[in-house]
Amino acid sequence: MASIKVGCMAPDFNLYDQDGNEVNLRNFTGEQNVVLYFYPKAMTPGCTTQACGLRNNKKELAILDAVALGISPDPIGRLKKFEEKESLNFTLLSDEDHSVTETYGVWGLKKFMGREFMGVIRTTFIINRQGEVVHIMDKVKTKSHHDDVIDVLKSLD
Repeated sequence: MASIKVGCMAPDFNLYDQDGNEVNLRNFTGEQNVVLYFYPKAMTPGCTTQACGLRNNKKELAILDAVALGISPDPIGRLKKFEEKESLNFTLLSDEDHSVTETYGVWGLKKFMGREFMGVIRTTFIINRQGEVVHIMDKVKTKSHHDDVIDVLKSLD
């Protein structure tokens, strides 16, 4: 699905987080592995399950020298409410014009209750310290996402 392939350098981006701070992917290069996950909409059941799984496993991610970045088309204000409501402890990024989502090839046609529409196709990119995409999860299960991410990160070393 994604136009980004394993082995490619992850495209850089500048987006604003839930606090209105600018975040650049390149700032993590050489520092940490990045779990870059795209999700459709803050405060919906599946997206909440996925985010809370990452929240609950932040220590494990830190041990594996990884940081989670969640990207959705939600405005900054909604991301802040999501962070506060769920006590999230990682960065959420606003991609309202879905330009980054399109760059990563995860903006596409979706079907829900017989209706077709364009939206975010839930996908996770694992990016190593050198900025290279080392794994793509395009069949994400929200309940086990955090465990799947941890398994991939453990296999990197």
